[in-house]
Amino acid sequence: MDDWRERISINPKVMLGKPCIKGTRVPVEHILEKMAAGVPEETIASDYRNMTVEDVRAAAAYARDLVGCEDLMVLK
Repeated sequence: MDDWRERISINPKVMLGKPCIKGTRVPVEHILEKMAAGVPEETIASDYRNMTVEDVRAAAAYARDLVGCEDLMVLK
């Protein structure tokens, strides 16, 4: 996967600043929901105009990096 930063944008004027696929109004959140439901990458990409499988993979890479940067709190 190339750098997700080339495919994901965060703009307060687009979808209230939610991370979206560049050039679209498709939030990363919607892509992740479909992936979690088991929808194949190719199907997700074809569901949206001007979206590629690489865009779908960029959404997953963005989420991975976001979770990887979280500080964890262990509750006892």
